Amino acid sequence: MLLTAVAVAALTGGCADDSTPSTTTTTTSSRQADVAERGASVMPFDLDRTTHRFTRTDTGGVQTVVADDPQDTTQITLVQQHLTAEVERFRRGDFSDPARIHGTGMPGLATLRAHGGQIIIEYEPIPNGARATYTTDDARLRDALHHWFDAQVSDHGPHATR
Repeated sequence: MLLTAVAVAALTGGCADDSTPSTTTTTTSSRQADVAERGASVMPFDLDRTTHRFTRTDTGGVQTVVADDPQDTTQITLVQQHLTAEVERFRRGDFSDPARIHGTGMPGLATLRAHGGQIIIEYEPIPNGARATYTTDDARLRDALHHWFDAQVSDHGPHATR
């Protein structure tokens, strides 16, 4: 097998084009797979049947989780139950679930954990899922939310958008 790999490398050396995945792409894909695996143990809904949306605002941001099929009442119920519980924890500064999924070094996480009630977090059920709106007047916390949102979009890959 090693001999085959060496032969392939020798035959293709110098013939690479822009379509060859880079180390960064491979690393990102690996991280996204790890995040999806850890996420499945924290989030009760199916990541392949739902989409996370993270929208930055001037005062914080909006996190929306929706079932890809608006008729999938099982996923919608699971999203709503999960986001209701998460919002309650986030209000207390308990961001242990995102830390379990994304790691304790996740951008913005340490600042969000120490917010001490300076972020208003509102929960809203919507027809195909749920929404959490984060609002703060503190620029440092807003920036932490934006970093946290960006990290989630990057880590969740095809399961998340802006």
